Amino acid sequence: MRFTTASTSNQVASKFPLIYLCVFVLLWLLTLIGTHDLANWFLENTLVFIFLGGLLISYRKFKFSDLTYTFIFVYLCLHIYGSKYTYAENPFGYWLMDEFGFERNHYDRIVHFSFGFMIAYPLRDWFKNYFKFPNWVSWSLPCEITLSFSGAYELVEWAVADVFFPEQGIAYLGTQGDIWDAQKDMALAFLGSVLIMLFFYFGKKVLRK
Repeated sequence: MRFTTASTSNQVASKFPLIYLCVFVLLWLLTLIGTHDLANWFLENTLVFIFLGGLLISYRKFKFSDLTYTFIFVYLCLHIYGSKYTYAENPFGYWLMDEFGFERNHYDRIVHFSFGFMIAYPLRDWFKNYFKFPNWVSWSLPCEITLSFSGAYELVEWAVADVFFPEQGIAYLGTQGDIWDAQKDMALAFLGSVLIMLFFYFGKKVLRK
């Protein structure tokens, strides 16, 4: 597995991206077949279509590291698993409720945290190896962008739920009666991004020593 981008190495192109793509498309189709709310599935997966399309279009121009593709693959799998049932009705979240006595289905919290934890490193990969940003920018900017994206996503959720698709609004929002749901989701995503940046920052220092 490559931990540096193909753009900055002379290594033969890795097979990981193609394997991940094939497995993901298969899992994605299975979530479509098994969903009980088709309209919500398409609504939840709109950003997946855009994100995946962007990766495919830009692949020839810039190839991420295998580690980055692994993070992206895991995060997207978590998301599509949520879209199959809606986040508020996710079976794994219900299992956590029964096992630990939670008062709500926390699967949405897991995915929001994972957004920061698993997408911040790909952003650093992009900033460092494509844009050639300075080190300190490549470490800090992913956290700032994660928080910005989280805030923007909450605005999109509001627009979708209240303006464009009110019939799908409650299922799409998944607030489960928590008036601070949006703020908590943003905080978890930001926390995830900070933790993964700190982990790799200090991890690299330890390895150098």
